[in-house]
Amino acid sequence: MPAIPASTRSSVTLRLLAHAEQRWPQLERVKVTYPGAFAHVSGVFRGGEQIPLCRLRYGSPAHCLGFAIYSAAHNRYQDALDTTCTVHLAATGQ
Repeated sequence: MPAIPASTRSSVTLRLLAHAEQRWPQLERVKVTYPGAFAHVSGVFRGGEQIPLCRLRYGSPAHCLGFAIYSAAHNRYQDALDTTCTVHLAATGQ
């Protein structure tokens, strides 16, 4: 699998940071690392604790990067970051 191009890495990181800032105030930020064709996304709390949230796989073209999960409770698909934060942050009580 091809590595994620630098321009795509930058775009994905900025979009995740902006989205997390709007929707997940309990996070200080999200941290994204890019091993090969993957983006590993972690949530970073104000004290520095990190929790892994999701892994995205790169597809070409770049808009193919991502996943969504159907939520029966909400009768809709949720973006990866919202889904993983809902699951992981609810469990932490933060």
